[in-house]
Amino acid sequence: MKLFKKISLLSALFICFESKSQSISDYDFENFLNTPQFLSEYGFFEDLQNQVPVEDVHPYSLKSALFSDETDKLRFVFVPKGKKVGYVKNKVFIFPIGSVLIKTFAYLNKNGPLDAELLETRLLINTNNGWQAISYVWNKDQTDARRAIAGATIPTKFVNTSGEIIKVRYRAPNQNQCKECHQLKKVMTPIGPKARNMDKLVRYKAGEMNQLIYWAALGWINENLGSTSISNYADVNAALEDRARAYLDINCGHCHITGGSADTTGLYLNYTEQNKEQIGIYKKPVAAGRASGNLKYSIVPGHPEDSILLYRMKSLDPGIMMPESGRALSDETGIQLITDWINKL
Repeated sequence: MKLFKKISLLSALFICFESKSQSISDYDFENFLNTPQFLSEYGFFEDLQNQVPVEDVHPYSLKSALFSDETDKLRFVFVPKGKKVGYVKNKVFIFPIGSVLIKTFAYLNKNGPLDAELLETRLLINTNNGWQAISYVWNKDQTDARRAIAGATIPTKFVNTSGEIIKVRYRAPNQNQCKECHQLKKVMTPIGPKARNMDKLVRYKAGEMNQLIYWAALGWINENLGSTSISNYADVNAALEDRARAYLDINCGHCHITGGSADTTGLYLNYTEQNKEQIGIYKKPVAAGRASGNLKYSIVPGHPEDSILLYRMKSLDPGIMMPESGRALSDETGIQLITDWINKL
């Protein structure tokens, strides 16, 4: 099913004058210097508006995804022909130079009367000088997205999973804000595509297939990685402990990890962390202040109301809330999950 109705001839002509469509082969992503002003210029999609990729760009998905104001995420990846993707257990895949990760944030509004709306598309390009982050914000006509170095605030509304219409001021980050999450040991890096978070079925043009097997068929990775899959935190049939740790890993663990931007807090929420105090249990904050809510510990087993972690998840105050960027709403589903988990500790 198409995401959008067929655009008018006038709109199509406007696109032609607004930007010059090119193909992926026109770009040297390894030595990427001249950044296009419009997303259409890259040639990633054969149908840009409906996010249908060209042959060499492949969709991918995560079992557990970062909460971003309930947006839908449309993810794609380009890997240069003949190149391999490296694998280290529990780490992000090591994409070869010249690879591009593409992620479009949208409200598809499948549960109600509103039309689908594309908000922004973020690119991570692996160049000879490291990963480069570029963001494009979609125009009102939904015909193309323009580069947004300074980010953008998009007042909009969407239909949530309960069928309610929710108003939100969606915030596309500026170029520097990307580094707040996408860094490890002060080096820009992807954070989502780990094998443990990708062992799932994805629908491709030829049909549905486990995406790790699909990547192996493309020659990118070995078929038997030996990776242990994590839970989808939204799966109510999975173990509560596994769901909670998966949620904290994808929403918090990219910063709260050794070498991450929140390294100095000593609070490590990545999936493989086993030290109970570093996970937050009876851990005092490094710097006490109003962000702690006058509470003593990050996590108090059996007492979510006394846990700083949950207090900050609930807050919408920019000086208190966690994550501190990437959301204008509280994740009520995530809050309930972590509440249930702390109650059971």
